[in-house]
Amino acid sequence: MGLHGVKAVFFDLDNTLIDTAAAGRRAIEEVMPLCPFRRGAARVISALQAKHHYGEGEARAVCDKVQAKLLKECHDPAKMCITDLRISHWEEAIQETIGGEANRDLAAECYYLWKTTRLQHLTLAEDTRAMLTELRKGLRLLLLTNGDRQTQREKIEACACQPYFDAIVVGGEQKEEKPAPSIFHYCCDLLGVQPAECVMVGDSLDTDIQGGLNAGLKATVWLNKAMTAPVDTSPVPHYIISSVLDLPAVLQKMEHNINAKLGTDHMASSNE
Repeated sequence: MGLHGVKAVFFDLDNTLIDTAAAGRRAIEEVMPLCPFRRGAARVISALQAKHHYGEGEARAVCDKVQAKLLKECHDPAKMCITDLRISHWEEAIQETIGGEANRDLAAECYYLWKTTRLQHLTLAEDTRAMLTELRKGLRLLLLTNGDRQTQREKIEACACQPYFDAIVVGGEQKEEKPAPSIFHYCCDLLGVQPAECVMVGDSLDTDIQGGLNAGLKATVWLNKAMTAPVDTSPVPHYIISSVLDLPAVLQKMEHNINAKLGTDHMASSNE
């Protein structure tokens, strides 16, 4: 697929190409005693119940507290590595639920099982792979993700998405992350394209869409799976889709609009 005026598409990773939120929830479920995935839960539940005589309700409460902490997480890599921070989530949740002295070893055991399980559930769907393969026949594709270097690189490795992109940029490896214009311009330089030749696709209005607008990209495409209305103060994307698989249709629409404009301009110049 070749497009007039569009040479590259930038994709966000989390909750755009892969369902990170669902993988995280499922990983939490697998360390809960009442979940249907008992095999995956064995080590943590054994630790919480056998080693420390926790009841099933207590073990569930620990996992619920960790999930809440993950949702509110604010990570500053200059102050603490992501591994220490997330072990602390488990450590605090255990202490808040059970009381007594902090148990760093048990917290670390819980965290590593959660992390391993989440990575196992991070997959790039077959239809998404097919779409990327088709798009790459006529466009340059770049993966642009915010986040801690180690965490994001582990996700990228887990979902095996490297072969589908001409370049991969992790915000945690750069001076600035999305929505700063600098990281988008860095991506343009990597691909040898201009901002006005690029499209940004992502699920975050604050980082993906605002960033694409800040950097002067040709278009921004907001992935809004729930199709909820943005608040009045939100940045306004050029296009909205409910599935990343809808992107080719958007690109075709863009091409149609560009061709129509070219035709109108040509007619106007001829009349002159």
